Amino acid sequence: MSGFKLTAKQEEAQDACASDSTHVMLFGGSRSGKTFLLVRNLVMRALKAPGSRHAIFRFRYNHLKASVVLDTFPKVMRVAFPGVQYTMHSQDGYAELAGGSQVWFAGLDDKDRTEKILGMEFATLYFNECSQIPYGSVTTALTRLAQLAEQQVQGKQSRPLKLRAFYDCNPPNKSHWTYRLFVEKVDPETRESVRKPLDYASFQINPKDNVANLSPEYLATLEGLPARMRARFLEGRFADANPNALFPEEFTDKWRVEDGVVPDFVRVVVGVDPSGSDDVDNADNDEIGIVVGALGTDGNAYLLEDCTIKAGPGTWGKVATNAYERHEADCVVGETNFGGAMVEQTIKVARPGTNFKKVTASRGKVQRAEPFSALYEQGKVRHVGRFVKLEDELAGFSTHGFTGSHSPNRADAWIWVLAELFPRLTKTDKREKKDPNVHRHYSDTNSWMGA
Repeated sequence: MSGFKLTAKQEEAQDACASDSTHVMLFGGSRSGKTFLLVRNLVMRALKAPGSRHAIFRFRYNHLKASVVLDTFPKVMRVAFPGVQYTMHSQDGYAELAGGSQVWFAGLDDKDRTEKILGMEFATLYFNECSQIPYGSVTTALTRLAQLAEQQVQGKQSRPLKLRAFYDCNPPNKSHWTYRLFVEKVDPETRESVRKPLDYASFQINPKDNVANLSPEYLATLEGLPARMRARFLEGRFADANPNALFPEEFTDKWRVEDGVVPDFVRVVVGVDPSGSDDVDNADNDEIGIVVGALGTDGNAYLLEDCTIKAGPGTWGKVATNAYERHEADCVVGETNFGGAMVEQTIKVARPGTNFKKVTASRGKVQRAEPFSALYEQGKVRHVGRFVKLEDELAGFSTHGFTGSHSPNRADAWIWVLAELFPRLTKTDKREKKDPNVHRHYSDTNSWMGA
């Protein structure tokens, strides 16, 4: 296998993958090598059992294609199996290895492709990024973990290949099915203890266990994340569950747009949430929330950019109107409780002729945000990339109030945008329709690990 070598922690993770457990989950921080390890294990199993079938699932096929089909899988073959030939059948969605074994790739949100794949039996199933996958989809796919394949190793007598299911995730919160099943060892639906707890093994592996393959700059980026996201993406810890959260992390993750592909837009809005001060830039002031969002022809809202800044009116007004021009927005909406006419005046001075719509907060933050909680769960609101600070603020909203450590100016600006994009939640809306078949590619340069 050329000069390929696992790190010490990855060797331990490999032992877990080769254990007697049928179900093995690797969890931990970002870029710790989880996906590489599990794809490598799946390929090893395919090579040991000629004619066997194996499948890699993710919630959305486009994400799987970008991250695994076009990246991790060919890298694993090149680095770990340099002498092994394979043929990629892209149209059909599988790779064929030496000996006739097949590795299939599918998104569980694609009904037609999933039904095609679930008409077959497999010796290995791998669920990638489980924080995005509903448990019901997992249990359905597991009914196809049933192929009887013979393991053939040179110099040894052939024997049945053990059926195996692999899982990985950046840990969500403790109410998620991955924590229930692999840590608490209970059925996520019935909450009863699983019948064979030793059949479920998990192993934690983090970026610091993979420093040989990561840049110091990337690790520094993870170190600089807010505490909640640092716990997840650097330290690889499951967060305490908040059953009253308005915007649970798993819903944001589930519908996140990672490939930058979005539909044509019906309406684009820039939201501004001022801090309440008209001073020139003051270190003691809160940030000015400036966020860009759009309504797609598919009826979904898309968070496009977070331009939030701590600055005086002369600067933040220009930031907001530059975003207005850059995204060809329809209007700027701004809260006028703080500063009154100053907000509109700041926008008009920065760019005369800007279509400005003032909004007034007649209810508290949580009450304004609450109507949009269900839209996140339904996938009607989607983030184009990852917005670390804004998502950290959203995590602080619960039915009991806002629990964050500072004023959620980014989230407030985003709520104003959503209120403008979904006015039927607050008032009657008359909206122009556009051709739903037109799509475009959108890339946000201000989102971390984004599209």
